[in-house]
Order: sequence, then C-alpha cells, then structure tokens
Amino acid sequence: MIDGRHIGGILFDYGGTIDSNGMHWGDVIRLAYEAENIVFPDRTVFRDAYVHGERTLGRNPIVRPHHTFADMMHLKIRIQFDRLKENGFLHGKAAAAETAHSIANRCYEYAARSVEAARPVIAALTEKYRIALVSNFYGNLNAVLDDFRLRDFFSAVIESAVVGVRKPDPQIFRLGVEALHLPPDEVAVVGDSYDKDIVPSTIVGCRTVWLKKTGWNDCDGRETADAIISDFPELSGIFLND
Repeated sequence: MIDGRHIGGILFDYGGTIDSNGMHWGDVIRLAYEAENIVFPDRTVFRDAYVHGERTLGRNPIVRPHHTFADMMHLKIRIQFDRLKENGFLHGKAAAAETAHSIANRCYEYAARSVEAARPVIAALTEKYRIALVSNFYGNLNAVLDDFRLRDFFSAVIESAVVGVRKPDPQIFRLGVEALHLPPDEVAVVGDSYDKDIVPSTIVGCRTVWLKKTGWNDCDGRETADAIISDFPELSGIFLND
C-alpha cells in the first residue's frame, strides 16, 4: 500500500503508461493492423517486424528531436512494413503506402484518447506533488509532450536517448529522483512494465505503482508492487484521497 501523505513526488513512465493506459504498444499496433484487415497467423511474424523496427530506431538517428508522435509513428510503421514485405508477408493492397498511413493514424488516435483521459489526473497530481518523467524514448519526447499539451506538467523529463541511460538500468530512476530533489522513499514511480519500471525503481528505493494490463512478456504470478492498478485514473484514489 502507498500512503500519499508520505509521498512528495511522482515519476511517470511515458510510453505504455500515459499514452496507452497500460497496453503495450506492440499490442496497440497489432490491433491497428487487424483493423486494416492484416491479420498475423502467429505472434512471431508481427513480433519480428516490431522488434526490428524498435532496434532500427534505437540504432539510427531516424527520429529527430522535432518529430511529433504522429511523425514517429509513421516512421515506425514504414520500417515495419518494409520488414514484412521483405519477409514475403505483405502483398498488394495490404502493402500499399496508404495502408501504412492508416495504421499509423489509428495508433496516433489511440494515443490521443489515452492522453486525454490521463491529462486531468496528471493536472490534479501537480497541485499536490512534484512530478517528472523517466522514459525510454527516441530523443523527441519533449516534442511529443508539447504536441499533446503535457509538457508544462512535468518539472523534468529524463529521456534515455538524451541522458544515455536506458531502463532497466536503475541509474535512470536515480536521475529522476535527483531531479525531484527528494529522498527515494518519498518518491513513487508509476509504470506499465514490471521489469523496466517496477524492479529498477524498487532497487533505487522508490515506492511503486504498477499499471498492469497487457505486457510484451507474460507474467509468472510472483510480481509485486506497492500498488497495482488497471486503469490510469485509479491513481486519483491512491494519491488524491486525503
């Protein structure tokens, strides 16, 4: 359990937490493909394309600091499409640029809805707590936050591509704690990934809130956190009920 009276600051993950309400982005994107009548016969076909896309963006400066979420999603889907075509999976209309464009737009719309639902909760939390972001991202997170009208809520943005440290390295959470100017035990971390958010922030000494919904990897049932929620607005019940 978490007693909000003993918490002075909150560190949020961004991708998968604020912009998708706990649903892993691999699942969000796969569902967008299915909405365009592209159905994968098994997990491995899409997983290969998704992982290839993430690694490509991680290794190469394709995403630029000024890119919005929509820009980034179009780049990401284009790379996935190239991989799926190379592997002989996409043909004809399914492989058309228009289809990739529609998939990217669906993903953007999903993120926009998730952010709209999260915004009033975040706004309320800023009235009571210091808050910051700690996220694995591509170097354009400030542009994304500006586009979604979120940037002004956060006193600091600790982004992996900028600071040179990636989750699950606990050091990135230490940087977040330092940015809040609080001791770790007065900081709560909110994230959707047990391995990348909950485990390393616990090592640092923070309290933890796990937004548990769908993960890239299956849970084994032994995972723990100080609080577990399934919907972002549930944070109000933890931190705003005095």
